[in-house]
Amino acid sequence: MLEPVWESLGYDEINWTYTPTGKRLLKDIAGTSGRPFHVRPHYVFMSGSGFGLPHFGSGNVYHEDAAGNPVYDFQIVDDTYDAIVGAGHHVLVELGFTPRDLLPDRALAEHTIIDSPTVYSAYEAGQWSYPPKDLGKWGDLVAALARHSLERYGEAEVSTWLWELWNEPDIFYWRGTHQEFCDLYEATANAVRSVLPDAKVGGPTVTGGANGVTFLRDFLAFVVDRALPIDFVSFHTKGSHFTPWRTYGVLGAEAPEKQSPSTGKMLYEMRTLLRVMAEFPSIASLPAIVDECDAGVPAHWGVYDNSNFEFQNTEYYPVFQINLMKKILDLNEQEIASVNRATTWSFYFEGERYFEGTRAFLTAGGVEKPFFNAYRALGLLGDRRLPATSDASWHVDELDDTLETGAPEEVDVLASASDDGRVTALVYRHADDQYHRGDAEVPVSVSITGLASASYRLEHFRIDRTHSNSHTVWKSLGSPQDPTPEQLSAIRDRQGLELLDEPSTVSPTDGAVELPVSLPSTAVSVLVLTPEVA
Repeated sequence: MLEPVWESLGYDEINWTYTPTGKRLLKDIAGTSGRPFHVRPHYVFMSGSGFGLPHFGSGNVYHEDAAGNPVYDFQIVDDTYDAIVGAGHHVLVELGFTPRDLLPDRALAEHTIIDSPTVYSAYEAGQWSYPPKDLGKWGDLVAALARHSLERYGEAEVSTWLWELWNEPDIFYWRGTHQEFCDLYEATANAVRSVLPDAKVGGPTVTGGANGVTFLRDFLAFVVDRALPIDFVSFHTKGSHFTPWRTYGVLGAEAPEKQSPSTGKMLYEMRTLLRVMAEFPSIASLPAIVDECDAGVPAHWGVYDNSNFEFQNTEYYPVFQINLMKKILDLNEQEIASVNRATTWSFYFEGERYFEGTRAFLTAGGVEKPFFNAYRALGLLGDRRLPATSDASWHVDELDDTLETGAPEEVDVLASASDDGRVTALVYRHADDQYHRGDAEVPVSVSITGLASASYRLEHFRIDRTHSNSHTVWKSLGSPQDPTPEQLSAIRDRQGLELLDEPSTVSPTDGAVELPVSLPSTAVSVLVLTPEVA
């Protein structure tokens, strides 16, 4: 069995879900495999006008009348979840954050800001991260959302959803105590289950650092001790936090220090948190949802903030992502607890320049970035993982050695088979160094055995600097920020997954074929063998 761990995405800007671009993008993502992703937008309970901004949004569900009675408004939630479900996906309901009318007095007293035209209010600046003042009203709000969802989408659809409390409570997203969070989880899980007895509930969405490890262990101990409902465990990991994070330098200038995301760091953090899960026998078999699993933070910063974010424009990112997903599958094979989904915190951004360098599937003009092609390549994999090894790769057993330096250069492979006899192999060359440039292409011999048909149609797709790469085309045209219709057409012509060679026919000898591949320094070859019918 090959678990499609990559089939999940999320983003901060909930209000861009239902824009025309957001709706089209959700449908295009569904088309990568024909299977539903779990989609996790932030800010569903945030108060606000529904005007989306980078790293901000509002579902605006909860209000109180003059007598303090709850008033619910599901207009934005309906638009959001309609777009997700309408595209063929399922919702990962992130239950956060505290609505303005549920703020405790201490939020109003402790968290204030100096008036400024560049911020809205102290609420948007962080008051929402305080615990709600009334657990009863919070529980009623959660139950109301569950009930409304059940009525609107039906039991069959809502039974596929994941219901998760909050986001990263071990850092500034939560300005309460650990016990207050645990009490909030108990109220939340019970509220969801009061409406949906079989709903999948979980958390606590901690980060991958030391605070997250401690928080997760204490949270799981609380849940086990109280025998609370829990159906999945969620946590996050990021591959880099560039220093300085934002340079405030000349636009386009080189970063003070060339830095890159680290696969090793991400896998090390995941392994650590999986092992915390394994400390609890009743928890160890639950799926782990790494529902923010990204090469860097934040999603809305790009090359003009710090030029190290350039990797989010280039072929480096899709190759990094394919390598990461392959290594997660390897990690699953050796740990007691395992990752069920690894969510990319990527969608798109309104108002950005062409190839701003943000973490997104699209750039300006609706142009698909090379990153999108990682998901097209992964979507070609079948449902059965095939044994595949490389004599030029590193193994997750070596994580302790790669934590500080990042993963070394390697050539590795992820292979699969489908029920119709199709065999797909992703063969890639990667190093945890976006600035690495190999002197020459590396010749690779790909041996595939156990083939049952007399002949196969071979398709060889490629992601590299010159293939499946809209960014390279844009650069070659002079990096226009107002491309002509002809330029935009040329860029879009190269944005999808491209063939390296024309399709051909190969005939196995004793059920085996040998396929030569030549890989530049950052590249993935997607080899698809489809049985030919005589």
